[in-house]
Amino acid sequence: MRFKNAEPGEWVIQGLSYQLEEKYCTLRWNWPPELQAVYIHRMLDDGFHSPAGSSHLEQGNLRLYTRDEYKANNGYRDRLDGIGQITYTVYALSSDSDEMTLIKQPDEANRIQFSTGKAMLVYSIREKSRWLQPYKSVEIQVTAEVPVPKEVLCYVKKTGAFPLNKEDGILYPFVTDFAAGRNVLPAIEVGKNDYIRLFFTDGKKYGQLYELVYK
Repeated sequence: MRFKNAEPGEWVIQGLSYQLEEKYCTLRWNWPPELQAVYIHRMLDDGFHSPAGSSHLEQGNLRLYTRDEYKANNGYRDRLDGIGQITYTVYALSSDSDEMTLIKQPDEANRIQFSTGKAMLVYSIREKSRWLQPYKSVEIQVTAEVPVPKEVLCYVKKTGAFPLNKEDGILYPFVTDFAAGRNVLPAIEVGKNDYIRLFFTDGKKYGQLYELVYK
């Protein structure tokens, strides 16, 4: 299977839209005259993998979908079985070659992206200190709805008060990914006047995928 850029007068997909209903998504678009089939590519960005272009189609699902199927189902209906940013690309099939060729559209009118919802990340911090000792033990627990890459979160330590953001203190990365469910991290020792909070390493990026709650 190969790709080619759309040329003037060639079949292209227009008017791509989506409709969400519970755990399902329905895609609809305008079919060029005489086009009988398309290929639909699906990619979910769950934090571990990001949507990629046609050179990485092996990372997602590529499905042949005919015009007759579209008419029978009033669109293309797909089950949403993950949380994150999902991208669909609808490729028209070229008609000028015996080899199967998919048409890439520079205007990206054949591509649509939206969020399937945010996964909850609930964390708690427990402190244990001993009488007359200058240090205290801190245990971090993270309960996640879905698996979460270690790069998503960091913890910040500040002396004298709780940190307000990831720049408000000393930032420390996590060294292992978080499994779905309850994650109890190894205890760490800090000064008695030190305080810790968790933050996204990139709030703009990961705030679209997860909701971080302190409890």
